[in-house]
Amino acid sequence: MGTLCPELDALLQPRLRRARMQHTPLPDVPELRLWLLNADFPSASLNPDEIRSAMDYPAYWAFCWASGQVLARHLLDNPAWVRNKTVLDFGCGSGVAAIAAAKAGARRVIACDLDPDARVATEVNARLNAVELYLAADFWQVREPLDLILAADVLYDRANMAWLPRFLEHADAALVADSRVRHFSVPNYHRVGGGRSCTWPDLDEDEEFRQVSLYMGARDR
Repeated sequence: MGTLCPELDALLQPRLRRARMQHTPLPDVPELRLWLLNADFPSASLNPDEIRSAMDYPAYWAFCWASGQVLARHLLDNPAWVRNKTVLDFGCGSGVAAIAAAKAGARRVIACDLDPDARVATEVNARLNAVELYLAADFWQVREPLDLILAADVLYDRANMAWLPRFLEHADAALVADSRVRHFSVPNYHRVGGGRSCTWPDLDEDEEFRQVSLYMGARDR
């Protein structure tokens, strides 16, 4: 396996010149490997232009967030959640949840993200893990019946809470992983588990953001 990923480096380096993508096993999901930002990236020495560029366009797909690791771990440990099902990963980022769903036996996995760079990262990471994913740019353009929607770490913006009932209009169930919302109370959703993890490469986040909860939503019948 090569140690360079020119395809993703080309997306990252115009904004962070000293950054590179690194072939990385996930600490809490060692069955999976992703191309992620190099752990020794010198973030403390960014110049003002680099800081401005990173803030204008955060390359969130270059990290595996804590919620993504916990959700992936849950799917691999509990494959019945996805086995033989059609699954959509909403806001797929690096593709970690979609890849875990495919590894766990989903019949078809759609990785959806508005960001074209995230879709490229997901495609590259799917190849790295030898799984097949289908990519979508627009959630509303996915017309096929869905058994399950996955969403990891999309509630950093509280406005995204509005997506949760929409998920249940388009799928039989949804599984949401989140470490940001402290008082989660959404009709038809309930907590089904959780775990502790961290964003990788480690961003040295507060302990509260390392505690991830899993919420399952089910459509009214």
